[in-house]
Amino acid sequence: MQRFRSRWFQLGWMFGLLGLGGGVAIADDWPQWLGPQRDAHWRETGIIERFPAGGPKRLWKTPLGAGYSGPAVVGNRVYVMDRRVSDGAANPKDAFDASTIPGNERVLCLDAQDGRIVWERAYNCPYNVSYAAGPRTTPLVSDGRVYTLGTMGNLACQEAREGQLVWSRDFVKEFGLKVPTWGVSAHPLLDGDKLICVVGGEGTVAMAFDRKTGRELWRALSAREPGYCPPMIYEWNGRRQLIIWHAEAVNGLDPETGRVLWTEPWKLNYGMAIPTPRRLDDGLFLTCFYNGSMRLRFEAGKEVPVVAWKTAKQSEKDTQHLNCTMATPWVEDGHVYGPCSYGQFRCLRLDTGERLWETYAPTTGKSERWGNCFVIKNGSQWFLLSEQGDLIIAKLSPQGYDEVSRAHVIDPVNMDPRRPVVWSHPAFAQRRIFLRNDQEIVCYDLAAE
Repeated sequence: MQRFRSRWFQLGWMFGLLGLGGGVAIADDWPQWLGPQRDAHWRETGIIERFPAGGPKRLWKTPLGAGYSGPAVVGNRVYVMDRRVSDGAANPKDAFDASTIPGNERVLCLDAQDGRIVWERAYNCPYNVSYAAGPRTTPLVSDGRVYTLGTMGNLACQEAREGQLVWSRDFVKEFGLKVPTWGVSAHPLLDGDKLICVVGGEGTVAMAFDRKTGRELWRALSAREPGYCPPMIYEWNGRRQLIIWHAEAVNGLDPETGRVLWTEPWKLNYGMAIPTPRRLDDGLFLTCFYNGSMRLRFEAGKEVPVVAWKTAKQSEKDTQHLNCTMATPWVEDGHVYGPCSYGQFRCLRLDTGERLWETYAPTTGKSERWGNCFVIKNGSQWFLLSEQGDLIIAKLSPQGYDEVSRAHVIDPVNMDPRRPVVWSHPAFAQRRIFLRNDQEIVCYDLAAE
């Protein structure tokens, strides 16, 4: 079980705990990638089951620079990152062009009630990556501090109240990172006093830093490419394991020391280890665009997992299992649900990998390379955010996809060479949704009447 062990997140935040606002109302937060428990499970109750005519009520919108960074919400504050190119500069029209573009990355704090900007911290950050819109990772908020990681490997800790810089590390200058093709994208993980990051230099694919000071605690693993997958901690048979999936292998590490417990080789095309690995009762489910899916299983009494099944080599269009590009799939009751390589939203049996059904309804409506939607569960229903900016309430089961309600909530404005898209994961907190594109961040009320 993933242990995000900050006591504030276990109890729920009061709006005044860190001096971030008044009042005593209690609401669930979304303090990091995929929410409080890092699992895309939205646990608040009293949530709308069907949208009213005209869609949910929009509470506010605020202009924002470009980026894929999803928002984090804690108390009455929203934290997000964006990028502003320098005067006279512009991102290339071809998203694959990795020319050097001058500009600043920004960390922004907004008021969750009205969207006004409370503070911002900007720093110089030239880009030379594909898809140069802006930062990729979601801020991580804990105990009055905000941890951010930029596209070019700038890790920082800021005070949550006013944004003062506490400490920072530069992955390129300090650890020899060669920035991946699509930039640094692995959302940091907090485990007690350890901030765990995928870095990527020789011997530094995985690193742990003291969350209070930024001091290095340990480093581990080498690979030609670090990939883009967030580190996760899961527990099997009473043993906590840090899962690091990079371009050459899936690895289990001791989170306290970084000692490698096991390695399962898996060389990936273009280093596309991206979707968050999903924990199963007896192992892991992993999926990626070019190389498909793999199920790892811990057999009784064994400390090293074995491959239960693995996708055979296929063309990127002729896929039988699940080839997710960026979305984290949902696993439940022996089945997995998620978008495949060309927008086919699929259901698989976990024991065999057999595909039970597919539909394009929640992603693109038709076959599109990298067609995507984000998958979040609330109660007995799922909220799916399509790459076209539609928020969908649906029921998912082995019998099929049942769409209950749909509303257009944001325009598809993210950098992509083929079509306009929304490729930023939303936050669900305080019975609301917070989501952004390359021009604005918006908030909608999702509370049941």
